[in-house]
Amino acid sequence: MIQRIQTIFLLLASGAVLGLFALPLATTNEAKVDSALFADAAFSVQDGPIMMGAFALAALLLLVTIFLFNNRKLQMTLTKVGLFFTGVGVGLGAYYLFNDQAVDTAEPAVGIALPLLAMIFAYLAHFYINKDEKLVRSVDRLR
Repeated sequence: MIQRIQTIFLLLASGAVLGLFALPLATTNEAKVDSALFADAAFSVQDGPIMMGAFALAALLLLVTIFLFNNRKLQMTLTKVGLFFTGVGVGLGAYYLFNDQAVDTAEPAVGIALPLLAMIFAYLAHFYINKDEKLVRSVDRLR
């Protein structure tokens, strides 16, 4: 299980998504009273409950997918679903950010790169799971 490269990529992807819960996505120099997102001077995943749910579901799916190494088709499907929920979270985050009044004074923080990293790692995991599935199918044809 751990010796497969896709396991490492799935672990890194889920870790990147879980890292979003600890790091802010954008910050301002001072708290903005009239802003819903930057009232505490930082925009994080916890500012949007739907966004928080999408990222939590993506992290859970990517983490659970590690243990489904015997069922590669299900593993590929759940990896795609995890990618989808990560994309939904990114879309909601962009919507919340660009519809806020303090978007002009906001600066990107370290956490803004984590969804992109998670999507790259999840895509690489899907690629290697698919590669394993093709290898198993080719060996089955030889039998």
